[in-house]
Amino acid sequence: MTTATSQVRPGALAKARGRTWVVLPRDAGEPKVIRIRPVDSPAADPVGIYEPLEPRALESAEYERPDPERAGAFGSALLLRDAVRLRLRSGAGPFRSLGGLSVQPRPYQFVPLLMSLKLDPVRLLIADDVGVGKTIEAAMVARELLDRGIIRRVGVLCAPHLCEQWRDELRDKFHIEAEIVQSSRIAGLQRACPPTASIYRHYRHLVVSIDYAKSDKNRGPFLRDAPDLIIIDEAHMASRPRGEGAQQQRYELARDLAADTSRHLILCTATPHSGVEESFRSLLGLLDPKFADGALLRDDLVPHLVQRRRDDLQDWGHRNTPFPKRDPSERTYQMSPRYQRLFNDILEYLRKYADAAGERDHRQRVRFWGAIAILRCVLSSPAAARATLLNRKSSIETDDRTSRSDADFAAQTDDSTPDADHVPTAALADPAAGITNSDVRRLNGFLKRAVELEGTNGDAKLREAVEIISGLLADGYSPIIYCRFINTAQYVAEHVRRELASRHPGLEVASVTGSDGDSEQRREIVDHLAESDVRVLVATDCLSEGINLHEHYDAVVHYDLPWNPNRLEQREGRVDRFGQKRPVVKTVMLYGADNEIDLVVLDVLVRKAAEIRQSLGVSVPVPAGSDEVLRAVIDDVLLRRAPGGPRQPGLALRHERASRLHKAWEEMSRTEGRSRAFYAQRGIRPGDVARELDEMHPVLGVGDDVRRFLQNGLPRWNGELRATRTAGVYDLRPGELAELIGRRDPSLEFPLRAHFDDVPRPEAALIGRNHPVVAALADQILADALEGKGEGFPRSAAAITSAVDQRTAVLLLRLRYIIDDGTPQYAEEVVTAAFQRLAGAIQWIGDLDAEPLRLLAEADAGEIDRELSQRERVDHVEWALGMLAAQPDWHEHVVDQRRAALEQSHARLRAQIGGSRVRIHAETPDLIGCFVLVPKT
Repeated sequence: MTTATSQVRPGALAKARGRTWVVLPRDAGEPKVIRIRPVDSPAADPVGIYEPLEPRALESAEYERPDPERAGAFGSALLLRDAVRLRLRSGAGPFRSLGGLSVQPRPYQFVPLLMSLKLDPVRLLIADDVGVGKTIEAAMVARELLDRGIIRRVGVLCAPHLCEQWRDELRDKFHIEAEIVQSSRIAGLQRACPPTASIYRHYRHLVVSIDYAKSDKNRGPFLRDAPDLIIIDEAHMASRPRGEGAQQQRYELARDLAADTSRHLILCTATPHSGVEESFRSLLGLLDPKFADGALLRDDLVPHLVQRRRDDLQDWGHRNTPFPKRDPSERTYQMSPRYQRLFNDILEYLRKYADAAGERDHRQRVRFWGAIAILRCVLSSPAAARATLLNRKSSIETDDRTSRSDADFAAQTDDSTPDADHVPTAALADPAAGITNSDVRRLNGFLKRAVELEGTNGDAKLREAVEIISGLLADGYSPIIYCRFINTAQYVAEHVRRELASRHPGLEVASVTGSDGDSEQRREIVDHLAESDVRVLVATDCLSEGINLHEHYDAVVHYDLPWNPNRLEQREGRVDRFGQKRPVVKTVMLYGADNEIDLVVLDVLVRKAAEIRQSLGVSVPVPAGSDEVLRAVIDDVLLRRAPGGPRQPGLALRHERASRLHKAWEEMSRTEGRSRAFYAQRGIRPGDVARELDEMHPVLGVGDDVRRFLQNGLPRWNGELRATRTAGVYDLRPGELAELIGRRDPSLEFPLRAHFDDVPRPEAALIGRNHPVVAALADQILADALEGKGEGFPRSAAAITSAVDQRTAVLLLRLRYIIDDGTPQYAEEVVTAAFQRLAGAIQWIGDLDAEPLRLLAEADAGEIDRELSQRERVDHVEWALGMLAAQPDWHEHVVDQRRAALEQSHARLRAQIGGSRVRIHAETPDLIGCFVLVPKT
């Protein structure tokens, strides 16, 4: 008989439409909708019953107990317990999201989460060091806020080339299915969206190209329907710049999003302070407008900013995090005589060209930019020199008479934008440069001579790079070679392949540059190359930001020195990060011992950056304006020097503008050191975080539990999990479950290389508790158990064992809770409990889980004197179930013990984050399994 739907309380069981459901707390926005979920399908989306239309749709229900007549042979109790436990998604501990994670976060990665739970709304800047895991930290906050019902939707704003990476991380590790919004995908999204709906509202979770959303056309629609949590990756690129342009548009988008005071906002960047104070303050102003103007009180900022060095986190929470060590080295080359003569001839020409007497100021600046462009390209490679001069020739033939500004020239010569890897030609093509027919003949002569130098015979830089790469390959490394220009990268890739193919059998070499399509196409090249055991990747700086390459590469060679040392750190950070399998990564800086531009860059920027990093333990961004300083020093030291005059060692360092730059940089490093110490969030005690994790692991299961579950369960379907020669790596074959797994994830291919550690391994996939293989196996085991199919996974069993000296029942229980901290939420967990009969009543023995699981394991592994008959099994199970029926309050001991432990755990978290006391209401547990251990007579 049905009852009034409203009388069925949240957390209780109810029957409707032939199924048993658990009733969930109502959504505050839809108070007339009763939310229910199938009790044995924790991953299923809730469905709603509109109470005014179906006021009596539900009737109270109880969970069906095991049928003693189906009692089976002992041996599957632990598998059934693991299946039920690993299917849980709504854990009852203080961190609500842990059941939904397929990654095992490091303890230090919980700090931003703890900080976010203290904020309303969440406004957080995560500025941890490169390679610490800011993506995981931000996504953990998103998952927790979703599971607490604080937010409904997640949006990520990131660079276009990072969209796929963010989508995959959210999906694979945090079970957040997000759609990518960028220009190449917008048509498909619109086709799948109702004609009158906004794509920004129709799709629940979004990963949006910030450069797509910032445009005048798209900004308004995005702002109107943006998710209630926004994560901005590489947030320094959305701070307010000094001038106009793309970054100003990004800033305006971020500013307008932050203007909604109810919106949650997480900013992620390893370099929050670029050296421009007003840009840094504009970033802080997104967290709270008061941080943008006036005196900045650090105590006010502490709740909103976490900024830690890797050294701070190595042993945080008494858990070692194996960050790799960096082994830097330098290699030099001497230009070949012909290359040296070409460089000297070009330099002599450029000195006259850039300093012609009587020229107007604008013309002289244009000529200066042209000189810088040619010098950079000639010293990068003959291929880059050839491309520069050919492009100049092409512009003459097409009569390109467009005059450009200094900003256009600067954009082509500085290294602030990773995708700006084309050779610079703007100044050379500008009509103000005043290039004459005589100049053209000279340039064409240089072009011919550059072409003749291509290859290891004429290009000593290439020859030295080939030897460096050969040495790294011989030592078992997989290196990345970073070049400044597209033409240089392609040239280096071609010659490395040609020179080393015979020395290193099986060698594969590929280049990835800004000319290789969009980010997805570049990723395909990288992934395809990774299939080769012997590989070299040659790239421009289009692969230096955000993209993680540590799974397949472990060494970096700087073929061209960037004119911004921040770019050096970005490059090396692609492989030098948590999850790198090598304990040591190698970095090699290649420069010309007689290459005067390289030497100026080394003197003014690179060595100073290295000195600061060694002293502070973290890289400090070069102050703003460093590119102008560098060009000025090159102009004075190189272009203004008397032709043929000797280079004066240290002259660049003594240059007035270089001295001022270094002074400002040193002050920034001192400020950064104080800031890192102040914002390291040492007030959050590592031991407290570790304790909560330790208490949650037995309830939810960790890597070893997942591995054991697959090893024991897959053989039941003719599959296997077999160890390989590599420690910690396994071959996974699903057997008869392949089709079921394929329906969950068609992209999986078997046999699958798998691992279960919290340290990523490039050669294997991480199999966490929510992986499709684990979920499919757990679902199949529970389905077979509940449907009573055969004797494979009986919900009740009995066996004779030496593990006990008195008849003992072990119960597998699912506990259902409503956890109320102001917003009621449903939670559940699985526990095991054991009892014996004493004086006619139930006597609980040992602690929950620990003792019952020990008994089951011993009984499982022990020898059995004889098999019980079916009638004997039934009798023993009926005895245990009869004890429970005779004592209706049997469950109170278990429930009270778990509720007390959970209340203490929640109270400890509340002590750190504040807030009201958490109240926990528990329902009568669901009896999933009953297993009786009979002593030997």
